[in-house]
Amino acid sequence: MQGNMAADKITAHPLRVGPAGWSYEDWRGIVYPKHKPRNFHEAAFLAEYFDTIEVNTSFYHPLQANHCRQWIDLVSANPRFLFTAKLWQKFTHETGATAEDEQAVRSGFDALLEAGKLGAVLMQFPFSFHNTPDNVVYLKKLLRLFGDYPLVVEVRHASWNDRSFYELLRERNVGFCNIDQPIIGKSLKPSERSTSAVGYIRLHGRRHDTWFSDDPASPPEERYNYLYSESELAPWAERVRKVAESSGTTFVITNNHFQGKSIVNALQFIHLLTGGPVKIPEPLRQYYPELERIASEPPQEPMLFPG
Repeated sequence: MQGNMAADKITAHPLRVGPAGWSYEDWRGIVYPKHKPRNFHEAAFLAEYFDTIEVNTSFYHPLQANHCRQWIDLVSANPRFLFTAKLWQKFTHETGATAEDEQAVRSGFDALLEAGKLGAVLMQFPFSFHNTPDNVVYLKKLLRLFGDYPLVVEVRHASWNDRSFYELLRERNVGFCNIDQPIIGKSLKPSERSTSAVGYIRLHGRRHDTWFSDDPASPPEERYNYLYSESELAPWAERVRKVAESSGTTFVITNNHFQGKSIVNALQFIHLLTGGPVKIPEPLRQYYPELERIASEPPQEPMLFPG
């Protein structure tokens, strides 16, 4: 990893750790400098510390090819860097997607793919997407439609913990997304499966009280307001190693983004996987002094909360 992790020290196959998304207003002054220098861009900043970012804006609307080309330039200082991107929710959470919608999605994905910078396309389905005959048919349709991309499927309901589902993914050379989520009712539990050349792990946090909340008084970002302890991450580090042993490239994505907690845990994850110190963004260490223990360099500024 650029400045942080040599993947060869972990496994014979590449492994990339990084956050889901980069554009969060509550990261200002915590992850990013409060007063951003001229020409500052969040993706370029994060590429100094991580080898991947999962693009989440593609879930809400198709990516524009010119924006993708700009991002490729922004992260070019890190030659190991690969993007992953979520499929538009019109295909995974809604119905009625058209051929024009497909072409709109392909425009951005193709720009990343042609540049060799698209590590995976994540098909993230909601908890309400259960393993039923109709849903299996629909899933197969999407796998055919986007089969020319390196696909990964994320499901959240335990009904998908079924041999025929995993066999389907293997037959189509589609990756399975291992997830950490609040275990409520029929939620899919932690796993360490690999069904294609792409290994994938996503950590969502464990906010049981807000995960399925419809309370308007609870902001949506509260679902992701969770900081893993290193003891909670340690079992996942072992799962990541096992997934990586059976995959060509493995991605570990932290999605608990509130106030930069995903960045904290991604850095701690790198430390757990390598056993060595990691490069820490200067603003972040001011708010999370527990990072000092794993930092490769002393702080540039006095600590607000000395450990």
